[in-house]
Amino acid sequence: MKRLSFIVLCAALTAFAGPYDIDGFDATDVGSPDSYITAEFGGELKKAPASEVSSLQSGRLVVRQKFEDPFGESETMYQLYQGRAGDLSSLTPLTAEGADYSDIVTAKIYQRKGMDAEEDAEKVYFDGKFIYVPGMSSAIAYVNNAPVELKGAEDEPVAAAVPAPAVEDDEEEEDEAPAPVAAKKPRVEEDEEECDEYDPDCEDEDDEYDVKGNVDRSNREADDRDYAARDASENATDRFGIADEVRFWSAVALSAVAVGSAVMGVYQHMKANEAQDAYDKLAALNDKLLKGCDGNKNCEVAVSKYGNNGAAEGTDGFWSVSDLQRRMDINSKTKDSYATARNIWFGVTAVSLTAAIVLFVW
Repeated sequence: MKRLSFIVLCAALTAFAGPYDIDGFDATDVGSPDSYITAEFGGELKKAPASEVSSLQSGRLVVRQKFEDPFGESETMYQLYQGRAGDLSSLTPLTAEGADYSDIVTAKIYQRKGMDAEEDAEKVYFDGKFIYVPGMSSAIAYVNNAPVELKGAEDEPVAAAVPAPAVEDDEEEEDEAPAPVAAKKPRVEEDEEECDEYDPDCEDEDDEYDVKGNVDRSNREADDRDYAARDASENATDRFGIADEVRFWSAVALSAVAVGSAVMGVYQHMKANEAQDAYDKLAALNDKLLKGCDGNKNCEVAVSKYGNNGAAEGTDGFWSVSDLQRRMDINSKTKDSYATARNIWFGVTAVSLTAAIVLFVW
């Protein structure tokens, strides 16, 4: 009787399991390693029981993989695989607040609240302490249909650097030190040239500015000398001033900009050609697959939706015609993006080079 009650209870729990819970790990697909988790033997990851995820040894890692049928014909399934931890430096370690670690193993994880139940993360990594989700620095898990926030693990606080004490005595001594006084150059009267009284072009320095006798004449002579010095300075600035230097270095800078933008334009042109080549190869394969339809639109739609390359579904070599066409669209958009960037860079080159030539000639 007790056994029958237990079976009925399990059936009821299964029937009323929420859309955000993972009922079990039943996928039979092979676990493939990646940069975050590596295989130990044979290049494949081995399956891991859910009960062992919370007690992993150091250096071990478990990945929860989601397997979804793109055509919706079969149920989405999950499986746990175990291996050695790879490079996790690019992932954010997350911790769950208000939930046990083992509860997160069977809970679907989303980037934010309000997402559809089937939009949960495809891969989730567990090391027994933290949860890692590629592309997410925070996440939302649903435990018993209740949202649980996953936050980044807090770093240990770094001790604040103690500033070195200021040496006030040295500063006060420097402030109190008297500034050196420039020594006055003594006037050497012996070296002064004396004017000959018969030389009319020689005048005594004392007679140059007759302050006592004729103040107007002294002021006028001083003004004349001031104007002459100012005119000479303006002429020198006009002939050998900084205007030419500014124009020259501006032209040099614009030339450097033209060279740099030309290099970027050539690079963008090369990338656009690569994207075009990839698109042409996929387009040729797509035309080959649709050739049997002879222009029948219904046939082309059916082939695009259900056609594939003949490989076993679920293997690495399997792809559908719709996947092929989606890659063609991505390559076309990539080519257009590179072509736009190329035109912009070449436009910058033309403008910069023209301005540099004008400044060089000017």
